[in-house]
Amino acid sequence: MGEPIIKVSNGAVYQGQTLVLDRINVELAAGEMAYLIGKTGSGKSSFLKLLYGELPLDKGEGNVVNIDLNTLKQSKVHTLRRKLGIVFQDFQLLTDRTVYKNLEFVLRATGWTDSKLIQSRIDECLGNVGLKTKDFKMPHELSGGEQQRIVIARALLNHPELILADEPTGNLDPETSDEIMSLLRKINREIGTALLIATHDYSLIEKFPSRILKVVNGSIVESEDISILQSN
Repeated sequence: MGEPIIKVSNGAVYQGQTLVLDRINVELAAGEMAYLIGKTGSGKSSFLKLLYGELPLDKGEGNVVNIDLNTLKQSKVHTLRRKLGIVFQDFQLLTDRTVYKNLEFVLRATGWTDSKLIQSRIDECLGNVGLKTKDFKMPHELSGGEQQRIVIARALLNHPELILADEPTGNLDPETSDEIMSLLRKINREIGTALLIATHDYSLIEKFPSRILKVVNGSIVESEDISILQSN
């Protein structure tokens, strides 16, 4: 494993005046894959929001993809997000645009101008998720699993060093969930993109085992035994 792609030391996160997470000490190496688990409302999403600049680091030290969270200004959050890929549970695709136009929008918004390079990158990312022939489709013409594949393709567009996935299989049936997890693990292993996946689906962790971080009692701890997690 390489240098940490995420490093938070003695961190704290607030939502308004409410302390959500405290004593955060987390490292994730470049190219590593890990799960983030915990009960609903435990702070999983808040931790991800910290990592992509939606919430500030209120205490301690933090660094994500070589960007210092302590000195990150709101006006510079876009520089952090360009180095990340973010996968949401509810897809957040533009419903009035084709798959191609959805992906083109992201590239142009992040500084791409050459139409040939844009087309080449979109083709490559759609190929990575097995949907190269679906670029003309509208989101509503795709299944839930296909839409999530497009979201993963979108996350890959700018060659991210780290993908943050918040319940990426939450709206999918078990078979499709397995397909999406297989795809994410393939991206991690073949492209080398680091992955942090927030999930409540322990069956996926059993099928695709990796390092486990658990949000409990307002902090984040290392967990290894899935049977203990299930019993708790």
